[in-house]
Amino acid sequence: MSDESLIRRMRAKLNRGDSWLTYDINRLFTSEKLGEDALEEIEMRLLGADAGVEATEWLIDKLRADVQASRVRNAEELRERLCALITEWLQPVEEPLEIPDFIRPYILFVVGINGAGKTTTIGKLAARYKAQGRKVMIAAGDTFRAAATEQLKEWAQRVDVPIVAQREGADPASVIFDAITSADSRGVDLIIADTAGRLHTQSHLMEELRKVKRVIQKHDPYAPHESLLVLDGTQGGNGLAQAVQFHEALGLTGVAVTKLDGTARGGILLALAKRLALPVRYIGIGEGIDDLIPFDAAAFARALVDGAEALEPQR
Repeated sequence: MSDESLIRRMRAKLNRGDSWLTYDINRLFTSEKLGEDALEEIEMRLLGADAGVEATEWLIDKLRADVQASRVRNAEELRERLCALITEWLQPVEEPLEIPDFIRPYILFVVGINGAGKTTTIGKLAARYKAQGRKVMIAAGDTFRAAATEQLKEWAQRVDVPIVAQREGADPASVIFDAITSADSRGVDLIIADTAGRLHTQSHLMEELRKVKRVIQKHDPYAPHESLLVLDGTQGGNGLAQAVQFHEALGLTGVAVTKLDGTARGGILLALAKRLALPVRYIGIGEGIDDLIPFDAAAFARALVDGAEALEPQR
């Protein structure tokens, strides 16, 4: 499936109908003149979608200046300017995950709370990188929840990649170190290491993550090469707090935001971009194996602003 078709599908799932951000915006105009009411309405919609105060104030201040200078005079110009501003805000965190050939095995360390979609994301990542011709292995480091290992085994079987797992209650660091040792002998390019889901407020479990990281660094002092937080896009402000705590504990290098076909509809990415400036590697837009796609700031902004209209082919 082409990147273009993936982006079009993302737009459809992010905004199945009219855009939550700009729907019915024409009613805010009188005789083609944009009033302050329009800006206040957009401001409320941004804040209600968890875009955060800083991103919202920046966007509204920019729009207000454009309106006052008559650079924005009608609904269409407002949509286009808003789309350009959101793209500008998000562009710095649009950074695909590149796996260099000279690092082998490349260790991708996946963290996040239970229910964020971590296991599903790992399965989709394994499928994506295998399709690119890489030898992929999964390390089942969540040894506290038997179901997590079983779910990962199902994904490993589904996408036909090897998995290293141990009994329930085993030392997670031992599981991941065994995977690294096995990967060396099998010529594996990429290890995707799962970890037990935990709340960002559980300090003893966060310390365990740091321990796993230290064990990995016995193999390679520069590992893990990517520490990826899987974040539930419907969590709003709580999701932002999670990201801050995980970043402080581990030094995250990227984020994958899931469930963007849910109720939040993407506002959290605006807040994340300002607060942490971490690369957004992927966004999840559904349960399908192809529903984890690289983040594209311009396409994402267009989906927020235009909604279902963004799906219409250009003529």
